[in-house]
Amino acid sequence: MRTLLALLTLVAWTGLSFAEEWPNWRGPGQNGVASTQKFPLRWSKTENVAWVVDLPGKGASTPIVSQGQIIVTSGDKERNLALCYTAAGELKWSREIGKEREGKHAKATGSNPSPVTDGKTIFVYFKSGDLAALDFNGQVLWQLNLQKEYGEDTLWWDLGTSPVLTRKHVVVAVMQTGPSYLAAIDKQTGKPAWKQDRDLNAPSEAAQSYSTPLVLEEGDRETLVVLGADHVTAHNAATGAEIWRVGGLNPTEQKFFRSISSPVVCGDVVVSPYARGSTLTGIKLGGRGDVTRQNVAWFRDKLGADVPTPAAHDGKVFLCSDRGEVHCLDGQTGQTVWSGAVEKNRNAFSASPVLAGGRIYITREDGTTFVLSQGDKFEQLAQNELEGEFVVATPVFVDGRIYIRTRERLYAIGG
Repeated sequence: MRTLLALLTLVAWTGLSFAEEWPNWRGPGQNGVASTQKFPLRWSKTENVAWVVDLPGKGASTPIVSQGQIIVTSGDKERNLALCYTAAGELKWSREIGKEREGKHAKATGSNPSPVTDGKTIFVYFKSGDLAALDFNGQVLWQLNLQKEYGEDTLWWDLGTSPVLTRKHVVVAVMQTGPSYLAAIDKQTGKPAWKQDRDLNAPSEAAQSYSTPLVLEEGDRETLVVLGADHVTAHNAATGAEIWRVGGLNPTEQKFFRSISSPVVCGDVVVSPYARGSTLTGIKLGGRGDVTRQNVAWFRDKLGADVPTPAAHDGKVFLCSDRGEVHCLDGQTGQTVWSGAVEKNRNAFSASPVLAGGRIYITREDGTTFVLSQGDKFEQLAQNELEGEFVVATPVFVDGRIYIRTRERLYAIGG
């Protein structure tokens, strides 16, 4: 059997195989890393904008890019919509996928989960529980509602978990107060394939998670890695069966440690933000059963991110806190390589950092994107503003262009 280090090739291999596509919200390697080509350094509402379109209704999902098309979800007039734009900014098609269930939180909407694609089929998911598969002409291949299938959403706030793809299935993690589970749906038929309960006895709101799983390869086996409910668990992607678990992320049983930020793999370590942005835990992959004692590689207290998901590349983890503090860490030891902070104001960071062309891009909720050097020290290179916009979606980097989804618009930055 291949060593666990073999799965580390997933990130690099996936990035190469998808080339200039962005098939899910964290990019081709699930790690917030774009290609090495250069992307725009400076822009504004009137400078270096190829085009901007008004989206129908509101949304918070990150777009995906595949086959030269940009797919994004939105709500409009009590409808969930899947939308497809060309690289020229022209609307190619729009499809209704069930009835919109509006967001409760001021930052959220009924269209928080991001689409995902395998290059053949597009999968979209909404707060209403509607999950659907479409082809690249916008035809709905199948559609079902997970909440009608398995029970109502009991999250206190707005569903944000994005679906992920395995070889045969589209998988959704439902982590909430009450019955929690992973559900796998056959990608071709839309029929339920398996359902794995994930009830871990986390107290009150700590049982709730808005994070998105990782899909890794260990030899011939695909593995799902899931963060939420005070644990990180690994599951066989073919069956949903739990392989291993790490607990102890909430040793004092705080009731309100719901998790938003998702994990990222750096080398053979799963980096897991928790405790409302107060802790960061590095967990070695592998083993069986409860591996808490032997698999926790390192732990950082009073360091983390509540909403933004870290990026990882070349043995380093790049973390952006909700207040714009940026840290570069050694992925194997958790030790700080460098730290710094961008200008602070009343706005927080919800979008996740992206590494692109040797730079770090972090976007604040007021539409301001800071560009930093990806070198051996904290260095700010540029500050770009989209005045009057509100951004929680993570920018997308493809073919030298940056796509920024605001609550109501989609910008194409660059030529």
